[in-house]
Amino acid sequence: MKPIRILVVDDSLFAREVIVGLLSEDSEIDIVGQAENGREAVEMAMALKPDIITMDIEMPEMDGLEATEQIMSSYAVPILVVTSKGDANTAYTAISKGALEVLPKPEVDPDNPEEFINKIKLLSRVKVIPHILGKQEEKTGIDTFKKAVSDSPNRVVAIAASTGGPKALSGLLSSLPENYPLPIIIAQHIPPEFVSGMAEWLNDVSKLTIKRGEEGETLYAGNVYLSPSQKHMTINYKKEITLAEKQPTDIYSPSCDALLSSAAKIYGSKAIGVILTGMGRDGVEGIRQIKAAGGKTIAQDENSSVVFGMPKVAIENNLIDLVLPLNEISGILMNFAKNKG
Repeated sequence: MKPIRILVVDDSLFAREVIVGLLSEDSEIDIVGQAENGREAVEMAMALKPDIITMDIEMPEMDGLEATEQIMSSYAVPILVVTSKGDANTAYTAISKGALEVLPKPEVDPDNPEEFINKIKLLSRVKVIPHILGKQEEKTGIDTFKKAVSDSPNRVVAIAASTGGPKALSGLLSSLPENYPLPIIIAQHIPPEFVSGMAEWLNDVSKLTIKRGEEGETLYAGNVYLSPSQKHMTINYKKEITLAEKQPTDIYSPSCDALLSSAAKIYGSKAIGVILTGMGRDGVEGIRQIKAAGGKTIAQDENSSVVFGMPKVAIENNLIDLVLPLNEISGILMNFAKNKG
């Protein structure tokens, strides 16, 4: 098997040394180059043709956003943004420019390299296409959608997402109108310090109101509630948000299963469950409960998923009504709202 060829981009020599030292421990990985600014990154990407790039954001001469855009427009390659907490609000913009995912630098832990190495290996296998700035996925039926008549409807859309989820969510949520008449609740596996940054970025690309869920909040139409990362978000019988503390034995945070299961319990057949790209099986039990309650279930298809893990497990367990490419899911959510479930 050929080694995975990696280009490491960061203006900090120390950060580069940490990343290179950590990845060099694996015999299946080959560090083919190091760049200390975006301009060098673009030149080296063209010359070295790496299998994956780790990209910092704040750098001299050319930042990581512009470098990502230039690289993805000419030589499409998986890009993992590795950046500091201070860049969280801008880091997700890199996804709009073609990057696959964002990772905070504290998670690049020399004492626990396996997770980072596995993520590199996983993302290096993703097939990416050249990114064209401003290109939008088709938006079906938005202009003719009628305004909601109820601020607090008796239906809900519950979404589970993990690896590749921010990119998928940006495409999905940007394809829905601001007067979408249902609340949307989301559990996305994400580092805690990046939740607010992702919410802010999604607000910029979507017409919906997107925020981090708070204890006791009532769900309202046209609002999107992101689960905090260090707590599990669920919905209670008053259709309010409840936050539970993460336990040391919990594998996933936040729990997609907890959120989707609560939607099944409270909304029954009036719930629609969506399981997007992600590794593992979190959300599968929640989807099972929505299916059992008579609700609708949707899975993102393999071709449009960054990682076809969670959707695949749900499909293989016969829990999914519709398997769809990402750009068709919004149309089904629109029909679900129009037809009143």
